[in-house]
Amino acid sequence: MNPTLFLSTLALLSGFGLRYWINRRKFYRRSPMGAEGFSSYEKSVLISFLERTGKWIAFILIVFGLLFFWSYSRQKKEKEEVVLIEKQNPK
Repeated sequence: MNPTLFLSTLALLSGFGLRYWINRRKFYRRSPMGAEGFSSYEKSVLISFLERTGKWIAFILIVFGLLFFWSYSRQKKEKEEVVLIEKQNPK
């Protein structure tokens, strides 16, 4: 397996997984009235900051995953072009 494809898959899965996990925690923390429940102000500030930071990290992972996937597709296309040129012009 190509390392670029592996890194692409790993970054995309971890990015989407992190976003899912954060959004799920946020969903289950809500009360029936729609307000988030925290036991203290400090926990509210800390958890909100960590979730915001986690979402940015997830976004960066998704972007890197897409860039790695694009790089893999370019490498594959160039390799196919070289093989095609070698078939057309045998030595």
